[in-house]
Amino acid sequence: MAGVAATPIKQDMKASVLYRVSAVLLLLFAVGHTLGFRQSDPQWGVDALLGLMRSIHFDVQGFHRTYWDLFVAAGFTVGVFYLFAAILAWQLGRLPAGTLAQMRVAAWAFALCFAVVTVVSWKYLFLIPLVFSAAITACLSAAAWLAGK
Repeated sequence: MAGVAATPIKQDMKASVLYRVSAVLLLLFAVGHTLGFRQSDPQWGVDALLGLMRSIHFDVQGFHRTYWDLFVAAGFTVGVFYLFAAILAWQLGRLPAGTLAQMRVAAWAFALCFAVVTVVSWKYLFLIPLVFSAAITACLSAAAWLAGK
């Protein structure tokens, strides 16, 4: 009887740890992305392009902008969402097993979201975001699976 009662607690603890690991990875991902997305290496040969993105101005919906402004806004927006995801994962890690079991759809949607981020990273980005997004997807998927049991 004691072994049966201990199983949900053990699964809850595993899901909790996986959500916490996800939160730490997401926080690192948010900081890395926010600090790094505007960096470029001269070897890439994109300095002229970046100069054009900064120098060509246009008006859109009453605002004076450049393509660089749009790029920076998109980059900061991604960083904010990664930070939000870190907070969400941390909070999920604090929930009791019964509450997590009732949140199966949200937990799986969270994992699926990062599975899509992993595919986007594989197709369009490079190794660091690919590794982070794949690790986060694995942790969130395992946590959702364990929490739903």
